[in-house]
Amino acid sequence: MDQQTKIELEAAAFRQLRTHLMEQRRDVQNIDLMNLAGFCRNCLSRWYQEAATARGIEMSKDAARESFYGMRMAEWKSKYQTEATDEQKQGFVTTFVENVKGYSYCY
Repeated sequence: MDQQTKIELEAAAFRQLRTHLMEQRRDVQNIDLMNLAGFCRNCLSRWYQEAATARGIEMSKDAARESFYGMRMAEWKSKYQTEATDEQKQGFVTTFVENVKGYSYCY
């Protein structure tokens, strides 16, 4: 497989992941994703921002989130985010330390 095809396939897989998380599974909360998988929608938007920065494209955290979420973060939260349970919050404390290691972009 040539490099361009590989890039295109990876991009298609990323777009499908985004569609799945943003359109098909809005019920899955970011805190659940983080607790189970060690990343969430905010992590994905941060990785998008970091990829832009690596290519010399200036992008703020808010702009990256809006690009990934398809709306402002405040709008997403008001439409789809539910209050985290005490159990979810406790799990997040451990998972955040294990997976994010100093980044502050998840919440």
